[in-house]
Amino acid sequence: MNRPLLVIVTGRPASGKSTLSRLLAREIKCPLISRDEIKEGYVNTLGSSHNQLGDDANWHVYETFFDAIDLLTARNISVVAEAAFQHTLWTPRLSALQDKASIKIILCNASPELTRQRFMQRLTTDPTRQKFHGDAPNSFAGTYEPLSMNVPTLAVDTAQDYRPDIDNIVAFLLEKSGI
Repeated sequence: MNRPLLVIVTGRPASGKSTLSRLLAREIKCPLISRDEIKEGYVNTLGSSHNQLGDDANWHVYETFFDAIDLLTARNISVVAEAAFQHTLWTPRLSALQDKASIKIILCNASPELTRQRFMQRLTTDPTRQKFHGDAPNSFAGTYEPLSMNVPTLAVDTAQDYRPDIDNIVAFLLEKSGI
């Protein structure tokens, strides 16, 4: 029996992860698990805002994110998972999933200058962003430590269009995955 495919879509904040992950989930017909959307659901449930949450809130969201991935892959459901995975924090949990799923990483790349511009535009066009994520003009962190795992990885330039294009990204994902 084929193992489920776990597509990890990652990159620095505002690198185009959410947009690309939604497109990929539709293209390969898999559910999408978004760390940001889990956080938004948590904040909505509490009737609170990011700034009112305790320090344990991000840990709770992190655990919930992986619980959802664990559940789906344990039940042989392929999934696209999207977050700004930082190597040191996220690799231990992702490595534990290698026994359950075939993992492939899509690394969204855009320059720090462009991601900062996108981040600032996001704050302008989405006034609720700060409530859910604590984002503010001075909160953009330009540092990013990309995932480095011994799994198939494809870097995608997200500056304008996708390079490689979406057809080639999908072909990379479906190669030897059994989907």
